[in-house]
Amino acid sequence: MQVSMLKSKIHRAVITQAELNYVGSVTIDEDLMDAAGLFEYEKVHIVNVNSGSRIETYVIAGDRGSGVICLNGAAARSGQKGDHVIIMAYASMTPDEVKAHRPRVVFVSDKNKIVQVSDYEKHGELR
Repeated sequence: MQVSMLKSKIHRAVITQAELNYVGSVTIDEDLMDAAGLFEYEKVHIVNVNSGSRIETYVIAGDRGSGVICLNGAAARSGQKGDHVIIMAYASMTPDEVKAHRPRVVFVSDKNKIVQVSDYEKHGELR
């Protein structure tokens, strides 16, 4: 049996762009991708804190250090520049793998610069 678990998330990033006329995806600063353990073309869920919208798409690497969070294609309809979003990735694991797993959480500033990288402990507490 495999269980879908939260692998990592970028918490309260700020949308810097929304490009409707682009082949779909979300462009994420490569520094943020590395901190969260995200891979280019990996599936992610994006929750818009401002509007409550929830979408799934895939990641495109953005310029390192740019702070870019850009919703592309149809995803651009689910948020606008300045909105806060939570970007989450999941992984399939066996029940034994789940016991040792701790999701990685990347906290960012309003300029999408890394403030803190933590792991979740039991019951959502950070370590």
